[in-house]
Amino acid sequence: QVQLVESGGGLAQPGGSLRLSCAASGFRLVEFYHIGWFRQAPGKEREGVLCINHVGSRTILTGSVKGRFTISRDIGKNTVYLQMNSLEPEDTAVYYCAAVRRLTQTCPVSRNDYAYWGQGTQVTVFS
Repeated sequence: QVQLVESGGGLAQPGGSLRLSCAASGFRLVEFYHIGWFRQAPGKEREGVLCINHVGSRTILTGSVKGRFTISRDIGKNTVYLQMNSLEPEDTAVYYCAAVRRLTQTCPVSRNDYAYWGQGTQVTVFS
């Protein structure tokens, strides 16, 4: 049974940092699974943030996080991380990780292409 559990959300001030974790179970990241981080702010559609494919290549899904957010993974822990630096109030959202198994080199950019989702973790940036 595939399961994704996010953690690490919370409150941060503008310019601060948070690191989110997505612990995966029921599959191994290296088994052709792509992992994406998405976020959804109140009243807005869920948007992609970053994704990482089964061999560790990364794709930015929204330009607003370039230079501030990074995605990484720990194969041994079967966990994917989202490091968020220089946080802005506009980053306030519920953050989700998602997974899909595909025999492709590039991770999907659309949320509709992901099969499994975590429950989400709230990130609030305020001054």
